[in-house]
Amino acid sequence: MATSLHLPISIAATSSSSLRARNTRKFAAFCSINAKANVKIPIPPINPKDPFLSRLSSVAANSPETLLNRPVQNSDSLPYLDLFDEPKLMATPAQVERSVSYNEHRPRKPPPDLPSLLLHGRIVYIGMPLVPAVTELVVAELMYLQWMDPKQPIYIYINSTGTTRDDGETVGMESEGFAIYDAMMQLKNEIHTVAVGAAIGQACLLLSAGTKGKRFMMPHAKAMIQQPRVPSSGLMPASDVLIRAKEVMTNRDILIKLLAKHTGNSVEAVTNVMRRPYYMDSTTAKEFGVIDKILWRGQEKIMADVASPEEWDKKAGVKVVDELSL
Repeated sequence: MATSLHLPISIAATSSSSLRARNTRKFAAFCSINAKANVKIPIPPINPKDPFLSRLSSVAANSPETLLNRPVQNSDSLPYLDLFDEPKLMATPAQVERSVSYNEHRPRKPPPDLPSLLLHGRIVYIGMPLVPAVTELVVAELMYLQWMDPKQPIYIYINSTGTTRDDGETVGMESEGFAIYDAMMQLKNEIHTVAVGAAIGQACLLLSAGTKGKRFMMPHAKAMIQQPRVPSSGLMPASDVLIRAKEVMTNRDILIKLLAKHTGNSVEAVTNVMRRPYYMDSTTAKEFGVIDKILWRGQEKIMADVASPEEWDKKAGVKVVDELSL
C-alpha cells in the first residue's frame, strides 16, 4: 500500500497551480498514513477472562491499521462485531451461562424477586397488614403450593399487625383475615405457622390456625388478641353507623369462637382476655395455646443437658426422705 502511494518529493515545475495543490494534498495524506501505521496503540490492562477484550487487544497489537482505518459503521450493527467468527462472544455478562445457581456473581438470567424465591421453598411470608392486595397474594400462593404438591407442608411466616396498623388505625376489613383463614382450612397440606415479629389481631388467629404441633414462635416475637375496631364512619348516616357496629360485633364473636377452637380455651376465657388488648410473649402464647413450641436454636441441647431435680439434690447433699418409711 505504501508503494502504490509513494510520490516523488521533487516535482517538475509547471505553470498549473491546481496540479501543485493536488500533489501537496496527496503527500500530506501519505505522511498521515505512515504516521498512523507506525504509531503504537497503548493497550490498557484487561481482564484475561474477557474474550471480547482479549481478542480486541490482540488485533490492536498485531494489525493496528485494522482499527485505525475502520469503515463507517452501519447504524444497525455494533462496532467491531466483524472481528469475531462467533457473534456469541458479544453476549452481555447476564446472558453468558456461568452457573445454574442464583448465588453466583454473574447469573445466567436476572434473579427473580425475593418473594418468588421464598415461594420456591414453599414459604409464604406475611409481612404487612392484611389489606386486600396482601390477602389476594397470600391466598393465591397457598392455592399454587397445594397445586404443586398437596403432600408437602406449607410454611407461613407471620409478621403482621392484622387488619390494623401499629397505631391502631384500621386499614382492612376483618374479612381479609377470614379469607386467608378459610383458605388455610381448605388446604390438604400441613400448615406450619411461625411468628417472626408480631402477630396481632387477625394475624394471631392465622398463627393459631396452623396444624397442631406445627405452630412456632421466635423467642422475642409478640402475639396480641384484641376486639375488632369500627372503621372511620366519616359523614356516614347514623343508621349506617349502627349497621356497621353490628357487623363488627358479629366479627368479634366469630373471632372469639375460632380462637377458642384453636387455642383449646373456653369461649368465656377468650372473651375475658379480649376485653382489652392482650399481649403475649412466646412463653405466654405457648401457655395460652396459640403456639406449640418456641423456636430457639440449640434449645433442645440445652434442655437435654439440664440435670433432673433428683440429681440436683444429690449433688447438693440433700437427703430425700421417703414418705413411706415414716
